[in-house]
Amino acid sequence: MKITSPHSILEEVRQFADEEIRPYATDFEKQQALPRELIKKMGNKRYLAASFSEQYGGLQLHPLEYGSMVEEIGKGALSAAMLLTVTTGLVGETLIRWGTEYQKEQYVLPIASGEKIGAFALTEPGVGSGAKDVQTSYEKVGDKYRITGRKKWISFGEIADFFIVIASDSSGNGISAFIVDREQEGVRVKKIQGLLSCAASQLADIELTNVEVGSERLIGKEGMGFTGVANFALDQGRFNVAWMGVGLAQEALEVMVTYARKRTQSGEKIFNFQLIKGIIGDATTNVHAARSLCKEAARMRADNHPDAIVQTTMAKYFSSVVANKVASDAVQVLGANGCCNLYPVERLFREAKVLEIIEGSSQIQQQIIAMHAANRHYQPKRVTEL
Repeated sequence: MKITSPHSILEEVRQFADEEIRPYATDFEKQQALPRELIKKMGNKRYLAASFSEQYGGLQLHPLEYGSMVEEIGKGALSAAMLLTVTTGLVGETLIRWGTEYQKEQYVLPIASGEKIGAFALTEPGVGSGAKDVQTSYEKVGDKYRITGRKKWISFGEIADFFIVIASDSSGNGISAFIVDREQEGVRVKKIQGLLSCAASQLADIELTNVEVGSERLIGKEGMGFTGVANFALDQGRFNVAWMGVGLAQEALEVMVTYARKRTQSGEKIFNFQLIKGIIGDATTNVHAARSLCKEAARMRADNHPDAIVQTTMAKYFSSVVANKVASDAVQVLGANGCCNLYPVERLFREAKVLEIIEGSSQIQQQIIAMHAANRHYQPKRVTEL
């Protein structure tokens, strides 16, 4: 896959973020919602289908270009980039990979235009990263499936038009994935309040009580809900989150540098203080390193490299850690101003923590990376005595 327009689309996205997203990022959080008008604008520009092929209304961007786009939007407001992660990555890409032509026509094309928003309903009150342990269950009744259970922490669940629901077969035939429309009987959506950050991502608690869906709503085959659908979706999500971390860290770095060059203390710009330069030097290096991991993940994904998934995992893990470190350092450089919501680093500091939790916690990523290392880097002949 070639990059067809490496500069034009990113310049357009950068301008869009500067004009439509960044100036209102604080307002989004106060209102606890992304404006429908913004979502529609992103749909009209096909940003919500940026990674889709033209067949499904997309821009068909190379993974490297798409990732850079997520970075730019994430710099403007993390919740706006979260919309791409959820409805484009977790939902849209998953349906393109596993869905039927009927499902693509009914759900993917409306995502591309911004007419519909999809959400991925995997997490439950007692089930987070251990996705294979889902308690939401389904049973087959005639030619239909009946789903009952509860999902929690579902990003954009408050406004989603439909959900991809991961459920286990009560008779023990495995885990499957289904499309459930919001307006179906038995579906109840409750907004989650009191969030540390990303309130504009409109998280919701979803209760499903004997919700019936036809076989046309089954994604893939029965029993493929975890090993196929969920694992594929989570990989898409991690790729997006990795670039979101780079975007947030870059935004914090730019604010930190700008403030340090403008702020005067004892008659001198604080940028000239040796310790401040040390903080900025480390932050700059870490942001570049995180972006490099993301770029390599993008290239490997484009080439269908067998290690693309673990590379994406490393990129997600490292960029989320870097985002937390750089955002924290930005607060330190701004001092008391960094603790005030008149400056964006206060919001960035809170948002960064979310990145180490969503799409698999940092600890889960460490486990995956360690197992890869155990297989790839084991050299028994080099250690002969213990």
